[in-house]
Amino acid sequence: MEVRTSTIEGVLVFVPTPHRDDRGLFTRTFDAAIGAEHGVDLGALAQDSQSRSRAGTIRGMHGRRGAGEAKLVRVAHGAVHDVLVDARRESPTFGTVASFRLDDVDFHHLYVPAGLLHGFQAITDADVCYRIDRPHAPGEDLGVAHDDPDLAISWPVEVTAISERDRTAGSWKDLLASL
Repeated sequence: MEVRTSTIEGVLVFVPTPHRDDRGLFTRTFDAAIGAEHGVDLGALAQDSQSRSRAGTIRGMHGRRGAGEAKLVRVAHGAVHDVLVDARRESPTFGTVASFRLDDVDFHHLYVPAGLLHGFQAITDADVCYRIDRPHAPGEDLGVAHDDPDLAISWPVEVTAISERDRTAGSWKDLLASL
């Protein structure tokens, strides 16, 4: 498995090697030892979650207060445009926006360190799987509008669905004032 870095400090892209034959394919979807080689304790991930989204749906931009939330994200079915924003004031890449394509063809996994905002748009109908480092605590949730002009996130397809919570999320400026 290859491991690539990103334009955001601490973000890693795990690139497995799918083995394909006439039966289909086999690929490794998790390897704590490879994470450890790159300074990430993937064995500490405590909760698995999965979302299913119709094409065009946006989920995000989400984060957590307090200790934040590290996660390993992959797509089990379909394709998404995955977006991260570095909201860690002490980070050398603070405020940086980065996007990634995650799909069920290449099986890339995205390691998202605590302190980042995360969101995605389903390019096709898609199932997204998350491995999270601590249980969800709804009182720590925070969000920023997916269309905040200060972040200028470019979404690749027309937005077909978004939750009320995400539609009414605050601005990047409001989040920074509250941190």
